[in-house]
Amino acid sequence: MDSKSGLDIEPEAIHSSPTTTSAVSSTLDDAYEAYKRSDGFEADPSETKRVLRKIDFRIVPILFLTYLLQYLDKNGINYASVYGLRKATKLEGQDFAWLGSIFYFGYLFGQYPSGYLMQRLPIAKFLGCATLGWGTILLTTPACTNFGGMATNRFLLGLMESTVNPGFVLIMSMWYTSAEQPLRLETYYCTNGIATMFGGLIGYAVGHIKSGIARWMYVFLIFGSLSTAMGVVILLFLPDLPSTAKFLNERQRTIAVERVAGNRQGIKNRHFKKYQAIQTIKDPKTYILFIMAVGAQIPNSALTSFSSIIIDSFGFDTLGTQYLQIPGGAVQFLSLLAGGFICTHWPNSRCITMTVANLICIIGAGLLVGLPHNNKWGRLVALWLCYFQGLGFSMSLTIVSSNIAGYTKKQLTGAALFTGYCVGNIIGPQTFKDSEKPGYHSAYIAMLIGYSIKLAMVLLLFFYMFSVNKKRDRENANGIHLTEEQEKEAIEAGMHDVTEIDNHGFRYIL
Repeated sequence: MDSKSGLDIEPEAIHSSPTTTSAVSSTLDDAYEAYKRSDGFEADPSETKRVLRKIDFRIVPILFLTYLLQYLDKNGINYASVYGLRKATKLEGQDFAWLGSIFYFGYLFGQYPSGYLMQRLPIAKFLGCATLGWGTILLTTPACTNFGGMATNRFLLGLMESTVNPGFVLIMSMWYTSAEQPLRLETYYCTNGIATMFGGLIGYAVGHIKSGIARWMYVFLIFGSLSTAMGVVILLFLPDLPSTAKFLNERQRTIAVERVAGNRQGIKNRHFKKYQAIQTIKDPKTYILFIMAVGAQIPNSALTSFSSIIIDSFGFDTLGTQYLQIPGGAVQFLSLLAGGFICTHWPNSRCITMTVANLICIIGAGLLVGLPHNNKWGRLVALWLCYFQGLGFSMSLTIVSSNIAGYTKKQLTGAALFTGYCVGNIIGPQTFKDSEKPGYHSAYIAMLIGYSIKLAMVLLLFFYMFSVNKKRDRENANGIHLTEEQEKEAIEAGMHDVTEIDNHGFRYIL
């Protein structure tokens, strides 16, 4: 027990060598000076709201547009598949399914290096360069003429896009309180639904082009140009830290830091901590989140790379395969915003929200397995129900942003979750066996199994975090209520890069 703080914190959680200044400084948050300036600092609620509004207007639109584009970009082969992509690039048998998997091999390969670089380097500049990179790769896709070229292109695209999801989770924890994160995260994550609708419209419009280059090429040229432009916008306008943001004045920067310090997680620490890496390996949450992500993403390929092919297999015409994706996108969009609203107003409802969304997906997948092949409208509605899956997975991202402390531990846990994300997305396309078309029965069974695994992991995670909270409440003399002094100590520990396991003043948001 640390006699000064009254918190149960391992000595190495504060610094590995108390005799050296460098070791002590490595525990301090990158925004620690701004945090110390907030000692005795008082801002009225209206001023704090104005700062939050300025942050929202600067951060959220950039995340929104970037996420929209990355979703369109990685699923460009879905929209191009019905306009001659497979024939032009000589794809046969399982080749198209492998292109869906190969993207996630690149995504997987980039997880841990990109996580390390985002910790060591200015995060906004790193994300801007990555966005420029994948925009450029998309622009080269029309030059691919065979499976080898397409496979290389998709691997590099996945490598570049591997920065987005983990990077945005870290940005959420750097700029927003735990209570504010669900709605903001769903605001940019709902672009998956918008992209499904928008991509369907673009696919429909491309279908009416009668001249120039091959129609499938237009998809990549349009998306690649937009992403390249977005990379420039990120480099110019997305700030790296609240404590250095130029769009805020000094007082507003102090308010921005003081707000987020209350999460008891700190803001950013550029020093890699070995003990936090070991803790990540030992933490049950790491494995629960990994398995949850695998289960969630096995069905994902059905809603991304294969949705045009699935709708076509139901018996709809080529243009129908494009515009009939729009209702599914609307379901995803509305469910994400509704989930974000619910979890913002009732903070401990995240696991419940994930459970409800996942049960709806299980119903949808069950109908795809069980309905007769001639019931095309029933099967189409079942597919639309599966678009609730985005809500469940996005809420698991808030578990990382809100419930993992220690910057090394946070980025490694995020990398573990997205490793599971990649594994699921690698497996998923392989369940679409060319020999089974147009029925794809194995794929629908795999979707049902994936959703069931995910549901089991959500419930396990809830009971684990609930039990830890109860144990800490019992050990605290004041029960569930921390004293003002204990609150300050827990926040100070967060600003010293102490993990949620070592900081017993930390409580999980359920």
